[in-house]
Amino acid sequence: MTEKPRKADQDTVLAALAAAGDVAYIWDAAGDRFEWHGTIDGLSLSLVPTGKALAKRIHSDDLPLRDQRLTAHVQRGGEFDCEYRVRLDNGDYAWVHDRGSATVVNGKPTRITGVLRLVTSRKAVEQRLEQLAHYDELTGHFNKKRLREALDQIIAGSLRSGSSGTYLAVGIDKLGTINDAYGYKAADSVIIEVGQRLDRCLRVSDVVGRVGGDRFGIVLTDCAEHNVAVAAEKILSNVSQVPIDTAAGPVYATVSIGSATFPDQAKTSYDTMALAETALAEAKRAGRDCFVPYRLSEEQRRRHRHGLALGERVQRALKENRLVFAYQPVVSAETGAVDFSECLLRMIGEDGEVVPAGDFVAAIEQLGFIRLIDRYVLDKAVQEVAEHPSVTLGFNISGLTATDRSWLRAITSILKNRPNVANHLVIEITETAALHDITESARFVRTLRELGCRVALDDFGAGFTSLRHLQQLAVDTVKIDGSFVRNLATNAENQVFLRHLVGLAKGLNLTIVAEWVENAEDADILRREGVEFLQGYFFGAPTLEKPWLRNSHAHAAGLAS
Repeated sequence: MTEKPRKADQDTVLAALAAAGDVAYIWDAAGDRFEWHGTIDGLSLSLVPTGKALAKRIHSDDLPLRDQRLTAHVQRGGEFDCEYRVRLDNGDYAWVHDRGSATVVNGKPTRITGVLRLVTSRKAVEQRLEQLAHYDELTGHFNKKRLREALDQIIAGSLRSGSSGTYLAVGIDKLGTINDAYGYKAADSVIIEVGQRLDRCLRVSDVVGRVGGDRFGIVLTDCAEHNVAVAAEKILSNVSQVPIDTAAGPVYATVSIGSATFPDQAKTSYDTMALAETALAEAKRAGRDCFVPYRLSEEQRRRHRHGLALGERVQRALKENRLVFAYQPVVSAETGAVDFSECLLRMIGEDGEVVPAGDFVAAIEQLGFIRLIDRYVLDKAVQEVAEHPSVTLGFNISGLTATDRSWLRAITSILKNRPNVANHLVIEITETAALHDITESARFVRTLRELGCRVALDDFGAGFTSLRHLQQLAVDTVKIDGSFVRNLATNAENQVFLRHLVGLAKGLNLTIVAEWVENAEDADILRREGVEFLQGYFFGAPTLEKPWLRNSHAHAAGLAS
């Protein structure tokens, strides 16, 4: 029999709750009566004597969730835990965190005891952070990241439905001149008003965001190409006809517009936005205050058709398990021992020909299913390490994947609580991709390292990485771009550049790998400069055969003899 708590113990508990700013309650569910202990600023608990009275105080948007959580708790047990808004005496709403436990008899709750905590301040901070993560602080429009996500979703829908759309890159003309002449407050007023005028020009289904200091992006959904010029002209007219009121007086502003259509000209948000920016630059060169669409040349159309055909070949190879790894060793510069093997993707053609990744990766990136290939590579590498725990494998992922949170959730799900696998993976991201969105790339690197993976920055030196960038990314390893390594012994300029890269990496205690090492002379220079690991044909060409199996077979043969 459970001993009944003494009144002194109850008083101590209630005093502790009051000190924490919490309110305890006992809800007699059968008789629908509340017994409250404590106070909530702005809410007279005496006016909330019953469950029905509390339900009337809960925000209508939150009541269904609260009822659902409470029902689930009664039916399945566990702890009731929910956050919702409660109307205060003055009509305002406050957020509370409600945690409790029900006593259930014959499937029905007889009594529920719990604690309410006021969390309005925390919710305000969370909402502010959410706002900053997705919206531009000045205009309230989507920020670049959120607009890119929306564009990717719309492109995916267009591919499924066979419809088309257009992305407009809108640049405010000579915003820097306005800033210099009238001050930043006037420039901000121009940005805000241009954004509002864009809103008034668009349909409900269209999406607008601010993607840079003087740049907006607009997604015209389900918009035929012949209607794009009409929409662009409407925007040009609405922005330029009426001056914009600022603290420095009225200011006339114009915009230039470039466009790219999807999915016929591009099939990813990165490519669509890049093509539209190219057209925007052409509009500015043409005199500004005008619209220029992106046009494919005949050569580009030919390459586009070739890419589609190649993409179909890759998809068939994926279904038929004809995408395989070629393994190339990364060795210690001092001992020659293999540290890990890089997995280089290969496609076995229908005629048996081995096709290197460089011949088809660009095409599948254009077609928008590089994340699918990267997931295939991840699964294949994880499976190999799980089957051969002594093996460490490295593999490269695309820039799109490195900023894709759904892919990051997938790898977290696969590797969480599997440090024996994660510790044997080296995941490489290219320097140029990492610099494209440094914040998302840093988040990606941090998550992978927390899982236990090593992370390498590939093509180091090709993207003008600064010390600040390296500090933000916090990778384990840098792989010096092969163009600075090949024929190093005969290229004095590359030797100077190599010394600079090594010094930059050493300053942050990063491990250094040099790629494309093809002769002993280059290897000796790299070793003298302090490069710890070397990769290239001089130490081993990529091979479809798994070296660890070959070694184990050779060992077994030796034992048999």
